[in-house]
Amino acid sequence: MGIGVIIIGDEILSGRRTDKHLPKIIELLSARGLSLDWAEYVGDDPARITATLARTFASGDIVFSTGGIGATPDDHTRQCAAKALGVPLALHPEAAELIRARIRETAAQAAQAGDKPVDLQSPENLHRLNMGTFPQGAEIIPNSYNKIPGFSVGDHHFVPGFPVMAWPMIEWVLDTKYAHLHHATPHVERSLLVFGLPESRITPLMVTIERDFDGVRAFSLPSVGDAARGALYARSHIDLGVKGDPEQANAAFEVLREGVIALGGEVVEVPPEEAK
Repeated sequence: MGIGVIIIGDEILSGRRTDKHLPKIIELLSARGLSLDWAEYVGDDPARITATLARTFASGDIVFSTGGIGATPDDHTRQCAAKALGVPLALHPEAAELIRARIRETAAQAAQAGDKPVDLQSPENLHRLNMGTFPQGAEIIPNSYNKIPGFSVGDHHFVPGFPVMAWPMIEWVLDTKYAHLHHATPHVERSLLVFGLPESRITPLMVTIERDFDGVRAFSLPSVGDAARGALYARSHIDLGVKGDPEQANAAFEVLREGVIALGGEVVEVPPEEAK
């Protein structure tokens, strides 16, 4: 079972809005000893959203989907999720009550300014109930910001595109449904900066390490130099490292360090707080 995220919205793909979800979700997962396996960006195209969800529903992965669960014409995620599952949309009773509570709350605030009392049967308020129509069998995700819930179907979890709502909702899902996975798999990542060697000289060493250390993955991130990160990173270098089970990864790291030095490279270990 992997963990993935689907970020939905034309505004992200057009550059009208900058995505903030991906780095935050990585942070939320990391704090719980979890990591993200994949991410996808999808525009507001119903056919593409449906196809994406049909594929990810079949994957068995834990998936967080942000955006498109409102009730405006460009919000398609609820409908696409139902279509991908082959089930109808249905008004969730608890979601309906939460939405009505939000309508009353908003109306009460407006009433203090002299507006009319709330009419739950008005076309506008009946339309708002569409935000509580989810694929049949869905469960709600509480929204501490404004009460309008998201929903879960199995291991797929759908939240709004607004970070102020989405991030606490994702945390709630992680802590309520997946607490048993927190820090369940010991993991360590160690890296060093390599100066004076081309990546091609290091590649055979990486292959050997992945062959000899079970479950360890080696990574190599070349840079032409990044003075903005500080003097240590200003020269051309390779950020070279290993990650995986702590015992195996720590042993692999020593072999990596010795191997790079034997090849004639200059090495500086990356401090843990800067490793990612």
